[in-house]
Amino acid sequence: MGYTIKEFTEGWDYEFKATEKIFSALTDESLWQKITDGNWSLGEIAWHIVRSLPEMMGRTGLTIDMPGEYKSISGKASEILNTYRKVSAEFMEQIEKKWTDASLDEEDDMYGEKWKRSKTLHVLIVHQTHHRGQMTVLMRQSGLKVPGVYGPSKEEWVNYGMESPPV
Repeated sequence: MGYTIKEFTEGWDYEFKATEKIFSALTDESLWQKITDGNWSLGEIAWHIVRSLPEMMGRTGLTIDMPGEYKSISGKASEILNTYRKVSAEFMEQIEKKWTDASLDEEDDMYGEKWKRSKTLHVLIVHQTHHRGQMTVLMRQSGLKVPGVYGPSKEEWVNYGMESPPV
C-alpha cells in the first residue's frame, strides 16, 4: 500500500470527517430505515462502521475500548456519532504512539489471511467508505439531506452557483 503513518493519518482525518458528516445528518427516527427486510437498517450500518474499527484493529494488537454489543444499537444517533468519535480518537492515539512506518510492513492474521498492517489500514478506509455509500441511499429513503463527501450532494450544487445535474 505504500503508506507512512503520516500519510495514513492525513487520509484518515479526511475520511473521519466525511463519516462524521454523514453520522451528524442522522436522526433517531432514521436509524430504523431498511431497504428490505433481512438487511441492516441505517443505524445498524452506522454501528457496524463504529464496531469495525476496534474489531479490525484488535487483530493488529491495538486495544480500542468499545462499549455495547455488536448488534445492539442504542437508538440514539448522537450516541452512535459520539462513540465513533471516541473510538476514532483512541485509534489515532494508538497508531501514533505504538506504530512506526516500519511496523506497517508487519503482518497480522486477518480473517484467515496474513495482511500487512498497511493493507489493513487501507481496507479499513475502503470498508468505511463502502458502508457510507450504503448509508446515503437509506438516508435519501428516510428523507434526510445527504451531505457531500467527495463533492457536492444534489442539494449542495446551489452553494456553488450551479444547478444540480438532471435526474
